[in-house]
Amino acid sequence: MEVRKLIYVSMFATIMGALGMVPPILLGFSPVPITLQTLGVMLAGSVLGVKLGPKYAALSQLLFMLLVAAGLPLLSGGRGGIGVFVTPSGGYLIGYIAAAYVIGWICCRMKEMTVAKTLAAHVIGGMIVVYLFGVPFQAMMMDISVREAAMLSLVYLPGDFTKAVVAALLAVRLQKALPVPKEVRV
Repeated sequence: MEVRKLIYVSMFATIMGALGMVPPILLGFSPVPITLQTLGVMLAGSVLGVKLGPKYAALSQLLFMLLVAAGLPLLSGGRGGIGVFVTPSGGYLIGYIAAAYVIGWICCRMKEMTVAKTLAAHVIGGMIVVYLFGVPFQAMMMDISVREAAMLSLVYLPGDFTKAVVAALLAVRLQKALPVPKEVRV
């Protein structure tokens, strides 16, 4: 991997860790906290996806998850270690990798990045894909039905949509500020 690509991947893994410093909002009825880290997933997907390709967006999240698995307390609330992947929020965490790839794949195919198009990519990848991984895993870990887990997850939708909007606004601005690579490989 080129040094420039390694720096970008590492930078977005670091952004995820920095967003983990913001305390989570714990809900009494669900063990899955509200965090800002999905904002980082969306930014990694939309910025790295366009600049380097979707695989590098996913690699940034994989690197972050490996650091968490190694025990670094990078998740919101200072959580870390392999055990976080066998909690009700474990599926959401694994979904971050797929979400970053999907967002990156969508964004690198845009002729022009607009806030509306980027928002759509964030909703598809950063919300739908993450929920497709998270809800069934949460149901399994809590020993409830997928329907019940989906109902519990409805409370996260307004916050996730707000993060998608903020990430879209930031991503479009960042695309203009960051240098354009010679070639993006998908």
